[in-house]
Amino acid sequence: MGEGQRERETQNRKQAPGSELSAQSPTRGEAKNLLPYLGPNKMRDCFCTINLDQEEVYRTQVVEKSLSPFFSEEFYFEIPRTFQYLSFYVYDKNVLQRDLRIGKVAIKKEDLCNHSGKETWFLLQPVDSNSEVQGKVHLELKLNELITENGTVCQQLVVHIVSCHGLPLINGQSCDPYATVSLVGPSRNDQKKTKVKKKTSNPQFNEIFYFEVTRSSSYTRKSQFQVEEEDIEKLEIRIDLWNNGNLVQDIFLGEIKVPVNVLRNDSSHQAWYLLQPRDNGNKSSKTDDLGSLRLNICYTEDYVLPSEYYGPLKTLLLKSPDVQPISASAAYILGEICRDKNDAVLPLVRLLLHHDKLVPFATAVAELDLKDTQDANTIFRGNSLATRCLDEMMKIVGGHYLKVTLKPILDEICESSKSCEIDPIKLKEGDNVENNKENLRYYVDKLFSTIVKSSMSCPTVMCDTFYSLRQMATQRFPNDPHVQYSAVSSFVFLRFFAVAVVSPHTFHLRPHHPDAQTIRTLTLISKTIQTLGSWGSLSKSKSSFKETFMCEFFKMFQEERYIIAVKKFLDEISSTETKESSGTSEPVHLKEGEMYKRAQGRTRIGKKNFKKRWFCLTSRELTYHKQPGKDAIYTIPVKNILAVEKLEESSFNKKNMFQVIHMEKPLYVQANNCVEANEWIDVLCRVSRCNQNRLSFYHPSAYLNGNWLCCLETSENALGCKPCTAGVPADIQIDIDEDRETERIYSLFTLSLLKLQKMEEACGTIAVYQGPQKEPDDYSNFVIEDSVTTFKTIQQIKSIIEKLDEPHEKYRKKRSTSAKYGSKENPIVGKTS
Repeated sequence: MGEGQRERETQNRKQAPGSELSAQSPTRGEAKNLLPYLGPNKMRDCFCTINLDQEEVYRTQVVEKSLSPFFSEEFYFEIPRTFQYLSFYVYDKNVLQRDLRIGKVAIKKEDLCNHSGKETWFLLQPVDSNSEVQGKVHLELKLNELITENGTVCQQLVVHIVSCHGLPLINGQSCDPYATVSLVGPSRNDQKKTKVKKKTSNPQFNEIFYFEVTRSSSYTRKSQFQVEEEDIEKLEIRIDLWNNGNLVQDIFLGEIKVPVNVLRNDSSHQAWYLLQPRDNGNKSSKTDDLGSLRLNICYTEDYVLPSEYYGPLKTLLLKSPDVQPISASAAYILGEICRDKNDAVLPLVRLLLHHDKLVPFATAVAELDLKDTQDANTIFRGNSLATRCLDEMMKIVGGHYLKVTLKPILDEICESSKSCEIDPIKLKEGDNVENNKENLRYYVDKLFSTIVKSSMSCPTVMCDTFYSLRQMATQRFPNDPHVQYSAVSSFVFLRFFAVAVVSPHTFHLRPHHPDAQTIRTLTLISKTIQTLGSWGSLSKSKSSFKETFMCEFFKMFQEERYIIAVKKFLDEISSTETKESSGTSEPVHLKEGEMYKRAQGRTRIGKKNFKKRWFCLTSRELTYHKQPGKDAIYTIPVKNILAVEKLEESSFNKKNMFQVIHMEKPLYVQANNCVEANEWIDVLCRVSRCNQNRLSFYHPSAYLNGNWLCCLETSENALGCKPCTAGVPADIQIDIDEDRETERIYSLFTLSLLKLQKMEEACGTIAVYQGPQKEPDDYSNFVIEDSVTTFKTIQQIKSIIEKLDEPHEKYRKKRSTSAKYGSKENPIVGKTS
């Protein structure tokens, strides 16, 4: 799992920081030694959540009956807001009561880079109100000198609690906060209390409290008032934040302590302070008893400069497919020097795909793979730069293809409760293995039939790539008649369909994780489909399964008709014939999910409350339904969308809200978390970006009680008071930010400069030394086919990186000095008890 933050300056404006959490979770993510239940049944049903502070943005599947659950899940998302902690909570699933939080791992944002790219075991920490502290307080202090009626002088402390920002969610909802303000000293504890603010994480208190600091008897009229040193050192202001529990106990949200001596040299002081946990002296010394959680975090933080800075690097990368040999190209060198090739693959693929350069590049690097492939049966089975590029390409361009092909059948499988277990050891009491086998065969046949009839929906860029792979494989192994098919099936079946079947939620084919029984069913189907698509397995009389029960089951499919169907399908998707776009006649399914929408109030007696609805977006319309699969309650044609923007939290005291402005009244929607809200806004903006009547201005708040809350205009049709967010240019086919992808590649080159230097030295060594290579050396792991061309490319890369370093360094210096300590962007870390 990982995170990245982006801040971009353009010529005309400064964009608000956007962030990216690239959660590349473990192929080996797991927990161990969790606290067992007391009693004979010690096992737990566990799942893990990823949280930005206390806001859940992802939830793993439930691993049943284990104290060392193996999650093995990958998650990648963009962060649309600032945060303090990336937190991971381990829960024990409870069907009848609220799920029990076993423990958590909370990593400060500034510490994420220390764990980036490493697999680390973290001890689980206990979860209580103290550990859940987040947010900051804006405070003003002032000393007033007062003259009493009898002429004596005394001193008064004025405490102005202005506001708070970023308080935690309570049970997933904004809290009802209030503050207690105390003046604390050796022999005094004067306490006052603010009003409760309802349903907000950013309360505006704006309340002033007065405290007597000194008594008049302590001073004489002879000298101007000076606070005595020994007194000022002993007094402090303490602010405690609480969530009002109404009928239950109030929940502690954090505290700050500010010594009154901050006013020693100045009669007034104002600053933002970070809330701190309360140290009550009860810290457990046995936190390791809760267990441990292993995480693989990939964290990147990119600051994107104006476009003109990236021209040279972008040009060099886009020339890569034309470089001979391909191993001397900038794109290939990036893959060689990166510690993890996956880091390089995503930005490279997106950039090359956007400029129609991916197919020739992928073909060239795949040809390099083929040179080292000695056995046709292992063709494209490795984890090379070529295979990773093609995997990423299929994820990006194949999303709709998977939806039209797999989604209806996966919905049927996940929503039915048919048992398909055929392993005799795993059968439950009362299960009939023959019935299960028939259920499994029905699903496999239905899925297989849909796949082999889906060639017309396969994206053109995938077909073009498969055609190239097929031609190269035939040339490499001219005596093997099957290799032209296995070269294609190793991608489309093994790396595309089979993976999507076994984990539909990661491909957005299902909204949630399937239950354990369904996951088992999908695993069995995936194994069978993968083997069915493998030309070698179909052509041999014996399958490649290790399990006896799978070998027996697969005998049902070793018929000529399956071989013919696979061959025909592979022929069709590796053809160069032009196909009609699958989106021309049928609407493209883009996104769906459960959210809350505010009732439109179209009738006089209609209540304008929030209701849970199932939203579905296609390329033609946005609809919402009472439940998935039910008829639409309301439909907005995409062509009628005028703008899609965030909605200020103050409108309804609800977080993660956005508005779809269309021909009728604005539709106000609340997503489940900030990441989901950002994804909906993004996809709605993209699908409506070409609409002719898009607005230039909008209202960031709602129209309530006869006026707009933002500008107080009374007319519901009043022109918006804030410029709309700039839309994406209409000619962009792949949704990418070129500058951001190029910035990411620049960062990778910068992080790998030592390896780049070694590669440069290796080129020089190879060019000079002509004798036999006796022992492995520093450059034996690099692919250097042409040392002269490779050396020239490295020189170009280094020159471009050096030029890009200058504006980055200027920006870093400006950023480090721009936020004053005590400002909202750089709050003071107050002391704890």
